[in-house]
Amino acid sequence: MNQTRTFLMFALLAVAYLLFLAWEKDYAPNPPPAVAASAAAGTAATPADGSVPGAIPGATASAAATPAIAGDSGRAAPATAQLVTVTTDVLKLAVDTRGGSLVHADLLAYPQAPRTHKAPNPPPTVLLSSDDAHYAVAQNGLVSSSDSASADQPNHLALFHAEKTAYTLADGQDELKVDLTWQDAAGLKVTKTYTFKRGSYVIGVSQRIDNGGATAWQGNAYQQLLRVEPPKAGSWLKNYTDPETRSFQGAAWYTGEKFEKLPFKNFAEPKDRLDADIKGGWAAMLKLYFVTAWIPPAGQTEHYVTQTLNPDSAHPRYLIRTVGPALSVAPGQSLTSQSRLYVGPNVQGTLDAIAPGLDLTIDYGMFKIIAVPMHWVLSQFHAITKNWGVAIILLVLLIKGLSWKLTAMQYRSSARMRKLQPRVQALKERYGDDKQKMQMAMMELYKKEKVNPMGGCLPVLITLPVFYGLFFVLEYSLELRHAPFLWIPDLSAPDPFYILPVIYALVMLGTQWLNPVAAGMDPTQAKMMKVMPLLFTVMFAFFPAGLCLYYAVNGIVGLGQQWWITHHVDREDAAKPQAA
Repeated sequence: MNQTRTFLMFALLAVAYLLFLAWEKDYAPNPPPAVAASAAAGTAATPADGSVPGAIPGATASAAATPAIAGDSGRAAPATAQLVTVTTDVLKLAVDTRGGSLVHADLLAYPQAPRTHKAPNPPPTVLLSSDDAHYAVAQNGLVSSSDSASADQPNHLALFHAEKTAYTLADGQDELKVDLTWQDAAGLKVTKTYTFKRGSYVIGVSQRIDNGGATAWQGNAYQQLLRVEPPKAGSWLKNYTDPETRSFQGAAWYTGEKFEKLPFKNFAEPKDRLDADIKGGWAAMLKLYFVTAWIPPAGQTEHYVTQTLNPDSAHPRYLIRTVGPALSVAPGQSLTSQSRLYVGPNVQGTLDAIAPGLDLTIDYGMFKIIAVPMHWVLSQFHAITKNWGVAIILLVLLIKGLSWKLTAMQYRSSARMRKLQPRVQALKERYGDDKQKMQMAMMELYKKEKVNPMGGCLPVLITLPVFYGLFFVLEYSLELRHAPFLWIPDLSAPDPFYILPVIYALVMLGTQWLNPVAAGMDPTQAKMMKVMPLLFTVMFAFFPAGLCLYYAVNGIVGLGQQWWITHHVDREDAAKPQAA
């Protein structure tokens, strides 16, 4: 198996996989309307804001009696609510006093585009938004389990009050607290407090219940994330080439032992819906490079559910919710419910310190066992060189060094097979259509010349997982986002001048020169080999530059190694008659 065939196998697998993803996004059928399940009240229509007129879906005995969340009829006029801005050193958020929901989040350290001389201050990445087309919000609240509870409850529709409309973490200040309060006519008071810390994307959330009424308050605390499916890229080519459209989009959660995902297209499938009690878990919405996650207290069992809200609308909203255990507050007593919200980047090696299993949101799939060590090595090279492009080159050299003997076997086998091609062609002409005799004669020839026709395949099979593991590392690593290298402003985006794809095409031409079309090869396959450099140039023109850099350098080193081995084999053969 020669090098060109190896590239062809990689190309066909990659193209088939990426085309399938693009087809799924463009032509997969829309999910059927979902039924909003209720553990105690049957089915009901679900307002677009995430409220449920009946019971919280999936509420069980672990979450006490079935609590009810007020629907649209329980709202005050929307005009009475206001937005409270909160600015820290890493986040800029908008908190809606309607429920105290987080409806906007800018990640100040992660701009939407690379910084350039023409645009030194691009806008920050938006992770939460109240815009219909990009809707993504984090909500939380309290809901009473009493049958006689007032329609006015401190849930995510209630109108809270804030002392100020803007809060800022001042220089030298390490912690900022934002209080929102709600109180009903019966004397029940709720204080919702968001706690922000310098340099942290973790937001502490507490809901303090002060019961100034004459009867005990019973209910549950809950947290939920709502999001719409991101707008389509507009063309199959964009879906094929854009890492964000190729990446997973949907909800994820951790059971305390296992990481699970639910893509948006499967939310309506009954067999895929989440409806379970989980201890020590978390619930999240994933986006390429970033994650939003509600993290309940580690030792607390909560009920997790997923739903599709308003599935027939232009922008269906997908929900993942956690409902806490029963709370009871006697008259004159107080109680505080705690949780945390992570709104930030997927930085490998740091998320597990926030919550067990949170690092799994960087999902390398079945190649995780290879990808994670590779990412660590890449990070170590970056720590030395301070440039991710140079780190990729060093990683290529390391991998080529470790696999040198394996690839040498492949190239030596290719060189030997190349020399036998005239004799193989002669056998084909001698035996014509008698394939059985032809096969026997070829095996005899290989045995006599001590050539293993499968010698080039084994190294490929061994190194194939390595290549795919590295593909996911370079595709999903946040560190490469907007990382510059020489003429490339962003290693996570395509090469703006197409230099790397052209270099790789030249490498493939050199490889073909060392591996001329085998005698007797099928004409269609021979033509495919000749157009491979052009196909790869087009394909790599739209791939992230970090991937192109890896494959270009890997190809150059491989071409040099193959040339040296081929030259060495030629010298060995030339010396044989003299030795005789």
